[in-house]
Amino acid sequence: MSATRRRGTTDELGPGEPPRDGSDLLAALLDGMDAALCAFDANGVVTHWNREAERILGWSAAEAVGRHGFAGWAVRSADAPEVEARLMSAMQAPGRQVHEFALLTKAGGRVLVRTQSAAVRGPDGRPAGIYCAFSEVHTQIDLERSIALSEALFEDAGWGVVIVDADLRPAVVNAHAAQALGIGRTAVLGRPLGELLSGGVEELQGALTHVLAEGAPPAPAEMWVSVRTPEGDRRRCWRSGFLRLSSPLAEEPVPLGVGWLFQDVTEARQTEQEAALLRFRTNQLHRAARAAAECEDPGEAATVHLDFALAGFADHALIDRVADGTAADGEGPVRLVRTAETPSGAPGPSVLAGKAGLPVRYAEGHPAVQCVARAGSVRASAGEVDPERARAWALARQWPGEAVHALCAVLRSRGRTLGVVTFLRGAGRSRFERPDAVYGEDVAVRIAAALDLAGTGAPDDAPGTAPEA
Repeated sequence: MSATRRRGTTDELGPGEPPRDGSDLLAALLDGMDAALCAFDANGVVTHWNREAERILGWSAAEAVGRHGFAGWAVRSADAPEVEARLMSAMQAPGRQVHEFALLTKAGGRVLVRTQSAAVRGPDGRPAGIYCAFSEVHTQIDLERSIALSEALFEDAGWGVVIVDADLRPAVVNAHAAQALGIGRTAVLGRPLGELLSGGVEELQGALTHVLAEGAPPAPAEMWVSVRTPEGDRRRCWRSGFLRLSSPLAEEPVPLGVGWLFQDVTEARQTEQEAALLRFRTNQLHRAARAAAECEDPGEAATVHLDFALAGFADHALIDRVADGTAADGEGPVRLVRTAETPSGAPGPSVLAGKAGLPVRYAEGHPAVQCVARAGSVRASAGEVDPERARAWALARQWPGEAVHALCAVLRSRGRTLGVVTFLRGAGRSRFERPDAVYGEDVAVRIAAALDLAGTGAPDDAPGTAPEA
């Protein structure tokens, strides 16, 4: 059995509860509204007046209810006819009517308000009055600005905007962010960040968790991430700012998530890194030249160049010269003799191999042999393999077991090939790229000049060969 609840009647009551009128619920709803609200009957008499209206204008409900219109108390007498006509016109107009005009406060001040009024119809469908909701214009403008800002950020912004929920999953994504993530806007929503990024996920999640717990950081942060794409992972640098989003309706701040704004600065950072690396390597070459100039032994000068080159560039290095009697620039097999090397395992300065002249047992097709035959640089890498296979790859080429990437640069001086310098990197470094090869070739030119001066890079009877120091 259902009970019909109407205004002016009592609801179903529990044992011991006093009777309540339905108007109590209506009054509570009106007073709990964030907008000011008043209502007029068909004759223009005020019938309802809530607390927000009292806050804005200062007139209490007892002072407002029962008055005819706003004339003489809430509106200047000269403006009253126009204001009343505009308000009451809502009884005959479809939908809501929006107006702006000035109201008077109880203290005598004026407040510019924006009103929305609409007809209230009786049981017979005829207009029985109007209701009028109003708020201060600057408050309404602030709200509209906030909404407009949100729309602009998610539609027209030139940087990525992502709203992340409390579970660290994207809840709203703008077009720029979706393009940066390489996936559609709807496809991003609700997915874990680990499915979108293959690198930098832990750092990003840590930042989002910190913002949820402690609030926004004082400055933007730059993070390197790897974005999963159908073409493979793309490494990007995103300059990111974070904002904690809290509900304005809760008594205590309740985090709704994090606003994450980011801009792709990969190209700028790569340019800065390349410039810094170039400056460092240029300084290393300059320092090596000055240190080598103080060496009496040209062989020692060659190792000085090798040691300076290793800083930030490689983990190990080897110098192999062409054995006497080998036609490195012509046809026939190439025999290489170890001249200098860096110690394997513990770091330390390069050491000369002495004058034993024992050949290095390089197999045919070895990168160093190819480098001498081609008179050009050769790069080699073990690739993405397990440590055991990588160790076997290095040992098979007569290199230290921890080597994973190699760069062989030819040693040439006075139009002759003197040997090869090999730079080796471990698993903790990236493979050698073309800029690395250019730097290795610059170092090789200096080492070749020192070896040529020492007379260790050519047969004893070669013309123009300096005697051994």
